[in-house]
Amino acid sequence: EIVFEGVSFSYNGDREKALRKMDLKIKEGCVTALVGPSGGGKTTIAKMIYRQYDPQAGSVKIDNIDLRDFDLYSFRKFISIVPQEVEIFDGSIERNISYANPKASREEIEAAAKISNAHIFINEFADGYKTEVGERGIKLSGGQRQRIGIARSILANPRILIFDEATSSLDSQSEHLIKEAMDKISKGRTVIIIAHRLSTIRKADKIIVVEKGQVAQEGSHMELARNKGGIYSKLVSLQSMGEIT
Repeated sequence: EIVFEGVSFSYNGDREKALRKMDLKIKEGCVTALVGPSGGGKTTIAKMIYRQYDPQAGSVKIDNIDLRDFDLYSFRKFISIVPQEVEIFDGSIERNISYANPKASREEIEAAAKISNAHIFINEFADGYKTEVGERGIKLSGGQRQRIGIARSILANPRILIFDEATSSLDSQSEHLIKEAMDKISKGRTVIIIAHRLSTIRKADKIIVVEKGQVAQEGSHMELARNKGGIYSKLVSLQSMGEIT
């Protein structure tokens, strides 16, 4: 279980706090979604969990142990992040997937690619897994790069997996494939999904609405959608009308 207790944080020189005495709980083995207006604090929460930043007040704990008490290098082996734009380096698809686990066998690499819905498109290349992707993966589409990033995270076998706007820049077909992969990888794992597109998080065990550095609402999709005066319901309405994406 991940617990934020009275966490406050502001970025250098910024008077406005990114997080304001935040309290939240993320249950182990469940899918938790973080949604809300831009700049509300969603990504800052992820950065706190990854220990890219530490709280300026309060604490973040996993299994009742303050994250600052862990060795940083060892701790980060338990966490994997799939960002909005996955970092792909010049080299083969195989090397890009196995970056998180260089000792992985070909069978393990292919198994990860199948879960991430990458295996089929990889085999459509003449050189398959040996295909050179070019600088920053220029030979791949955005959706293909994301699926390789997910395969890489699967191979790392993290205890905690964070999807940070992982589908926000993709077309609907690519988004569907990524959502399928996210559903498969989420079983039995602590998963945190940060999303603008609410279609990606409807099945989450819990949705936490973050606004102005605080938890504004939490509950399931159905519970939050029924609260017509709440932020979540308004976001659902705006997206259904196409006013925000």
